[in-house]
Amino acid sequence: MRSVCFGAFCGLFFMVRVFAAIVVTDDEGKTVSLAQPAQRVVSLSPHATEMLYAIGAAEELVGVTRYSEYPEQAKSLPVVGDFRQIDLEKVLVLKPDLIVVWSGGNPPKQVGKLERAGIAVFYSNPRRLADIPGNMVRLGMLTGHEDQARRVAGQWNGRLDRLKRRYRNRAGLRVFYQVSDVPLFTLNGKQIVSEVIDLCGGKNVFADIPVLAPHVSTEAVLAANPEVIVSTRGMGTENGLSGWRRYKMLDAVRYRNLFHMNPDWLDRSGPRMIQGAEMMCRQLDEARKNRQAARP
Repeated sequence: MRSVCFGAFCGLFFMVRVFAAIVVTDDEGKTVSLAQPAQRVVSLSPHATEMLYAIGAAEELVGVTRYSEYPEQAKSLPVVGDFRQIDLEKVLVLKPDLIVVWSGGNPPKQVGKLERAGIAVFYSNPRRLADIPGNMVRLGMLTGHEDQARRVAGQWNGRLDRLKRRYRNRAGLRVFYQVSDVPLFTLNGKQIVSEVIDLCGGKNVFADIPVLAPHVSTEAVLAANPEVIVSTRGMGTENGLSGWRRYKMLDAVRYRNLFHMNPDWLDRSGPRMIQGAEMMCRQLDEARKNRQAARP
């Protein structure tokens, strides 16, 4: 009799585990609840697409936005628009039970229509480096890939911790991060990229500007006199860096500290951002050596 009751109890416990609701809080502080792991997921941002692949949710992913080009498999998925404009009909045809949106970019009115259609929406907008592994874990819970998500997040955090230990006492450098050269745009201190610069021992020369992605003048850059310029995009040769070489008085030019960064590694708050952070730290280490060599 005891063994029969024990078996019934185990069966009940198993049923509760399988069918218990999955509840997480997204980056907007909203509760996302699913009765079971999502089977059909649409990603409305390239960084979210990369996260879903990283945690092993490739089979669940049924639609993406334009520029979701990594990994290679993502290029074969249906495209439902871009971050400015979502094709709602295409999304609904895919019958998703979870949509991952970029709260910093996707049109709120269109996202609201998807929510009113009864589809679960997870808002992803990592603002700090620590938010990236946290996003992956929560997406893992929602898609039934929590174990792999936690492994990936743990590895990610381990690489971040190693960078913190290695570069915490590095000599400071004034850094200009160039998002584009025509027009000339940068990022302020509240952007996650600025945290990467700080992590590597740099100082964002436009950190105090109140606008998140400010347009700046050439004169403002010259006045800030950065010791390092890191560019992710550019219309000219050498990824937008060649135009600075004419300003011989600029420390970054005198020290030969003009570097290019893969934009997908830092301008997307996804799994590959740790690669961008590692690259940035190596570049700033090289910049320190160049500065030392150029000084009398």
